[in-house]
Amino acid sequence: MRGSPQAFALVLVVSLGAHAAVAEDGVSDKAILFGQVAALQGPARDLGQGMRDGLSAAFSEVNRSGGIFGRFLQLKSLDDGYEPEKTVEATKQIIQDDKVFALVGAVGTPTSKAGQPIATAAKVPFIGPFTGAEFLRNPYNHYVVNIRASYFQETEAWIEHLTKDLGISKIAILYQDDAFGLAGLEGVQRALAKRNMALVASGSFLRNTTAVKSALLDIMKAKPEAVVTVAPYKPVAEFIKLAHALKFDPVFVAISFVGSDSLAKELGRDGAGVIVSQVVPSPWDSSLPVVAAYQHAISYSDAKAKPGFVSLEGYLVGRLVAAALKRIGNEPTRENFLNAMPQSPFDLGGVVLRYGNANNQGADQVYFTVLQSDGSFKQVTRLLRIADQ
Repeated sequence: MRGSPQAFALVLVVSLGAHAAVAEDGVSDKAILFGQVAALQGPARDLGQGMRDGLSAAFSEVNRSGGIFGRFLQLKSLDDGYEPEKTVEATKQIIQDDKVFALVGAVGTPTSKAGQPIATAAKVPFIGPFTGAEFLRNPYNHYVVNIRASYFQETEAWIEHLTKDLGISKIAILYQDDAFGLAGLEGVQRALAKRNMALVASGSFLRNTTAVKSALLDIMKAKPEAVVTVAPYKPVAEFIKLAHALKFDPVFVAISFVGSDSLAKELGRDGAGVIVSQVVPSPWDSSLPVVAAYQHAISYSDAKAKPGFVSLEGYLVGRLVAAALKRIGNEPTRENFLNAMPQSPFDLGGVVLRYGNANNQGADQVYFTVLQSDGSFKQVTRLLRIADQ
């Protein structure tokens, strides 16, 4: 589903039984309203739209079954263009004016850094942000609920596999020059220091641009065997295509936030062999009940929609929301919702999320995928040289 650049609302209207009046913001006798502030326009739009599509599919699935105790789940999305200043304005609007029950599916580290404190100050749950940033995990925040593994876990997995599987020792990094890129940079530096190693080169670029040529030229001078990237799909694709044009062909690695499906489209034939770490299982692995349900839900919402890593993550966020609401019964308050998280694990159908009294991250799993020449992704348990694949 594609909405206007200003707002998107998923509202399903049916005849429902009466409920007692509820004072909590976002809760009526017929519905519970959730808000999303994310990039729906601009260079990172595929990420925000993907999360929105997954959330919408999960909410529609719940609503087709009668909702949660008769209340339908509604989603309103506002565009922040992946710019923190817009995030602040949109977050205040969606909390104060739209009076949502909780925020879901935010996209990005710098934008979450701008929006999450506003939500926390208002005691509004901040659920399932599309980022592995450490500040959303440590120190523990009762009002933040993460689904995915952290960037520190992803970058540790990178270095572990590059060094052990491929025997690589010369590693460089391309990163976005903001809170997101710096989080990834810190993770890589930590992982390397643990092995008495250091980066051989680094290069950065500005958010919402593809100005990566200068960074590429600096990195090339060090002749690295691998270049890890902490950036969205457009600048990463530009970097790799320029590198290939200059006959520079190290192992390229991208972080989950890159937006794998969009990266594949941007790269075309240049994508073969690019490694992308993931924090959700393969969206094509229908042997997992939750993935099979996701595939059906996403196609039901939009017959033209194709499975993808980003929308699967949005769907998992939506499924967690529904499971937590079912757990707290017919009195949906924000505090009851948050207190339900650590009670016991949430088995969504092959993906299990575990929370604790001082742990607001549900999953720790990092998966590895390799982009193929036809644009598909092959999931692997260890990295291989291209000649060995």
